[in-house]
Amino acid sequence: MAQGHPRGKHQTMKKASPSRLIDARIKELGDWRGDTLARVRVLIKQADPEVVEEWKWRGVPVWEHDGIICTGETYKSVVKLTFLKGASLPDPSRLFNSSLDGNTRRAIDIHEGDKINEKALKALIRAAVELNTKTTNERAAARSRRAGRRR
Repeated sequence: MAQGHPRGKHQTMKKASPSRLIDARIKELGDWRGDTLARVRVLIKQADPEVVEEWKWRGVPVWEHDGIICTGETYKSVVKLTFLKGASLPDPSRLFNSSLDGNTRRAIDIHEGDKINEKALKALIRAAVELNTKTTNERAAARSRRAGRRR
């Protein structure tokens, strides 16, 4: 049997949908990190059924709705959910435990054995979607006002 081109796997991965790439990442991890990423993914989809899954920056799962909600990075000892506008989100349950010094981003580091506060995470996801949607609507309104002035 002939061997395929050495870049065959790479080409296949480029054509795969982001959702399939995330499926593959979860399977590839095959440990608590994969289980955690899979659980977080389910919670994100429950919180926002209209969420769009993306695959960016050479292998980072990204969830979007009118902009990026969060990323799901996996490291040796942590699954990191980074919320790009986390500093602007209410976090009454204090889920954010990483990247707290920045002006914009906030992250949740989940370690092996950590219990996820599912209700609070879903609330955080919904708040991120609401902020993204508000920002998108404000930009659209500003463009419309500018276009009206040019007439």
